[in-house]
Amino acid sequence: MGLGERLRQARLEAGLSQRQLCGDRITRNMLSQLESGSASPSVATLQYLAARLGKPVGYFLEEETASANQQVMAAARKAKGWEVLEALKAYQEPDAVFDRERWLLEALTCLELSRQALAAEKRPLAWSLLEQAASAGAKTPYYTPQLERHRICLACRVRPEQAARLTAGLEPPEELLPLARAALEQGEPRRCGSLLDAFPQESPLWHLLRGEAHYALAEYEKALPHYHRAEDAYPDRVFPRLEVCYREREDYKMAYAYACRQRK
Repeated sequence: MGLGERLRQARLEAGLSQRQLCGDRITRNMLSQLESGSASPSVATLQYLAARLGKPVGYFLEEETASANQQVMAAARKAKGWEVLEALKAYQEPDAVFDRERWLLEALTCLELSRQALAAEKRPLAWSLLEQAASAGAKTPYYTPQLERHRICLACRVRPEQAARLTAGLEPPEELLPLARAALEQGEPRRCGSLLDAFPQESPLWHLLRGEAHYALAEYEKALPHYHRAEDAYPDRVFPRLEVCYREREDYKMAYAYACRQRK
């Protein structure tokens, strides 16, 4: 039984129409395509549908075939964090029944553990986990471009000096600047800076936010060039900042100049 058939069967067992199952997340047309097997769901969509139907994600991925990894996968699904990776050590490859789910589970677990390691300032560990996530993700069709983008953004936070190389060829997400602004407002200037460095831009708003992130960390010298690129578009915000930055570097002539510009 394929994924689409399992999805349809679970919906009928739950007594739901296609419209009821869709909710406000997916269209009825998309659900019809998933159930007929003419389309494949993203990980996020499959997680949403599984939650609505009260089933584990693995229920829709596995096939009705005997597998030596049945107990291994059952244990890995119930585990959390490092316990997932420990459980997967007993997995026997190859396995046509579970390989796709096994590698997706490893990739997702490594992404979450890398995020935790980064929060704890364990950067070498975070980098190693991100490399492991990439390796696992390459082995399953359920590893989506969105997950890879998330991995790259985490990698840019671990090694910001490599942001340009890591993001080469990627289009910046539309929500980049709002996310960076939100991080700044939440008192997380380092996260703001990492988001911005992942996708360098020449817009005045990008430079304003990058300058603000440096300023919040008292990195006045680094903030200066960004503020200068934003001062024409945001003079009321930038002039006071430039006054402070120049004063901190003991360039009192420039500090006075920007103090005067604020009064004009």
